[in-house]
Amino acid sequence: MQKSTLVTALTACIIFSGTANAEDHNSEASTPPKLVVAISVDQFSANLFDEYRSSFTDGLKRLANGVVFPSGYQAHSSTETCPGHSTIMTGVHSGRAGIIGNNWIDLSIKRDDKTVYCAEDERVEGTSFGDITAATQGEYIASAWHLLVPTLGERLKKISPESRNVAVAGKDRAALMMGGKQVDEIYWWKGKGFSTLEGRKSLPSVAALNEAIAGQIDKARPAYATPAQCVAHNIKIMHGDGKSVGDYAFQRPEGAASIYRASPDFDGSILAAATAVINELKLGQGEATDVISVGLSATDYIGHAFGTEGLEMCIQMSELDHSLGQFFDILDGEGIDYVVMLTADHGGLDLPERMSLQGVPAAQRIDPNLNAETIGKTVAKELNIPGDKPVLYADGPIGDYYVSRDLPEKQRQRVKDSAIALIAAHAQVEAVFEHDDLAAISVPGGSPESWTLAQRARASFNAERSGDFVVLLKKAVTPIASTMRGYVATHGSPWDYDRRVPILFWRAGVQHFEQPMTVMTVDIAPTLGALIGVKIPADEIDGTCLDIDGGPANSCN
Repeated sequence: MQKSTLVTALTACIIFSGTANAEDHNSEASTPPKLVVAISVDQFSANLFDEYRSSFTDGLKRLANGVVFPSGYQAHSSTETCPGHSTIMTGVHSGRAGIIGNNWIDLSIKRDDKTVYCAEDERVEGTSFGDITAATQGEYIASAWHLLVPTLGERLKKISPESRNVAVAGKDRAALMMGGKQVDEIYWWKGKGFSTLEGRKSLPSVAALNEAIAGQIDKARPAYATPAQCVAHNIKIMHGDGKSVGDYAFQRPEGAASIYRASPDFDGSILAAATAVINELKLGQGEATDVISVGLSATDYIGHAFGTEGLEMCIQMSELDHSLGQFFDILDGEGIDYVVMLTADHGGLDLPERMSLQGVPAAQRIDPNLNAETIGKTVAKELNIPGDKPVLYADGPIGDYYVSRDLPEKQRQRVKDSAIALIAAHAQVEAVFEHDDLAAISVPGGSPESWTLAQRARASFNAERSGDFVVLLKKAVTPIASTMRGYVATHGSPWDYDRRVPILFWRAGVQHFEQPMTVMTVDIAPTLGALIGVKIPADEIDGTCLDIDGGPANSCN
């Protein structure tokens, strides 16, 4: 497999000097691991895991030989990056965590743009909306203050202050939602290197890594070789205005750092940063257990830019497998007793142009007129509401919609009723739920695959932040009207292709088993907590501990 000079350079920066290997661990189920490695692979759906599982030969194969829950669920309807990451290390549904979407509307804030990013602190004067992965970046302060509940790492530090809670990710929202407010070190990608919280200084090893990245990122790199299992995916699919996907092998021309995130190189850099932090802080080598959360983002960027079923994603799956294998080998070499959990924040849907050729003729892009601005103007005209101020707000065509607070109450009700009627009648809309109706529903329990759409929406609902109503689209409707901005496919629906994710656990000596029954990502925190002596009170959690012992012992006891 062709590797870039950047990967080679980064490997040289982070190598350990240890000589132990995985077989040297004789871990006992009753002995807490010294390091918890919680990995989220952004947009790594259960469908991708199932499709490529037989081709894994390295890191993902190791995990697939551990404890496998192939039908894990991000149970909520708002299947986006921030809500998904908020469930993994907290054990609560995204609505209870306060993270109802990547973005939402807060009509009470002072700034003109009422959109709030899940990982910003909009209370800071002079800041503006715009996360670092958006096309237009705002000036904002990255923060986990919107997260209403503690993470596992924070709970561990409360009972064991000497434990370290660390997070490294490709996106700030992934690092902050998994790490929480109380982190010893936290890093995410920004520009051409890794950044950290305002007012903090990066560790020397991370600073050195950033220098190595800066020296290589603008240089040309050869295309990745096409693995045998990917040959059948090498088919050009046209979309938009003369553009195509499915025929690209990640060749990066000179000066093309802007496409770096949508290539396998990106995950290599994230794992290099994680390894640098582990090395410098000697995580997992002290008396207390440490936690590191790792958010790998390349799969998501590739899914958005190229779809989930082309050559690009096939190569990414192969490279992710190898990158994780190198990462685990380094941990093994240091002799660290670690437990790995790997899951995803959400799944994903392929671009409709390819789906329509591959057994889903109904696949389509959303009507460009199905949005808050257009519908709001139609409603205002129908109701003879004067002025040019919006009467309806939303961050996108799906999810939470908000009615202007500047209108009298009776007029607000008429606007809401009229907007709901228009939207619900649209052929691409599956359901519309009102705020008060969702508030009256109990937080669901039981198997998430059988939840009603209202229950899925309830798991994403927060009474203080959710909209006046929530819009859900029909299956196979992609909520991207145009591919002009570079995104051809996405996620965010209440359907299982976006909700189902693998949940994998591995520790040296673990007894392999596979449990096909459905579990949820909110089960991860109590499961890992039981291994390290952190018991989360039942009334503070939505998940339950999964027994991953595989034998007569019970890892939850």
